[in-house]
Amino acid sequence: MLLKGKKLLVTGVLTQQSIAFKVAERALEEGAEVILTSFGRPMSLTQRAARRLTPAPEVLELDVSQPAHFTALHDTLKAKWGRVDGVLHSVAFSPEDALGGRFLTAPWESVSKAFQISTFSMKELAASLAPLMTDGGSFVTVDFDNGTQAWPLYDWMGVCKAALVATVRYLARDLGPKKIRVNAVAAGPIATIAAKGIPGFKHLEDKWGRQAPLGWSAKDGNCADAVARTICVLLSDWMPQTTGEVIHVDGGYHAVGAEPVPNTDEGAALPTA
Repeated sequence: MLLKGKKLLVTGVLTQQSIAFKVAERALEEGAEVILTSFGRPMSLTQRAARRLTPAPEVLELDVSQPAHFTALHDTLKAKWGRVDGVLHSVAFSPEDALGGRFLTAPWESVSKAFQISTFSMKELAASLAPLMTDGGSFVTVDFDNGTQAWPLYDWMGVCKAALVATVRYLARDLGPKKIRVNAVAAGPIATIAAKGIPGFKHLEDKWGRQAPLGWSAKDGNCADAVARTICVLLSDWMPQTTGEVIHVDGGYHAVGAEPVPNTDEGAALPTA
């Protein structure tokens, strides 16, 4: 089993449609022990989703905007497990006035909140739990390909995700000597509750499958499972020399500049050797 004996912390489970839920489900099937996190009003949703897993994981409180919660999480995991082998960071949030075409008008208060929750939380999670990775380990975060391009209506969340990828590189630099790997998975659009809050998501959802060479559907469980399986591989021992990377699981969308154009020139010659 790929993750037999691994002790994994998974953040970001809200419902059964969450990418993090799919990761937890796969990880349990592959032999891992899993603990989830949540806080406040979403806690009941996370607990309900956890009961759909076998065995049902414990859910610990973690509000990434509260520094004291990271200390408490470290202490709880140290007492319960003694070590941590892998962590999935799947947390992101932006106030509405920092999305949807409001890039030039977004106030700092909203931008800073988006950055704290979506980006800085990755550093906080790594700083608090890396000391528990006594035999090395793996941190994985979820990205939406923002390293080199701007997306319509994504605005400051796009900036935060680009900063998240930079954070991955710097954490990889600092944690590598401890045999701790840090990577990101750039997933294609998945129909989750979080995705529905992104302006223009439906347009991207429709366009993605037409441009991705391998095809893609935000509502296809196989696409979500492909993302989860890739994350599980990164959390395993199967990629021991990979760190600071962004692995695309998007049907190949990122590699193609535009949707296919029908060839209307029936007389066009086929390429020859």
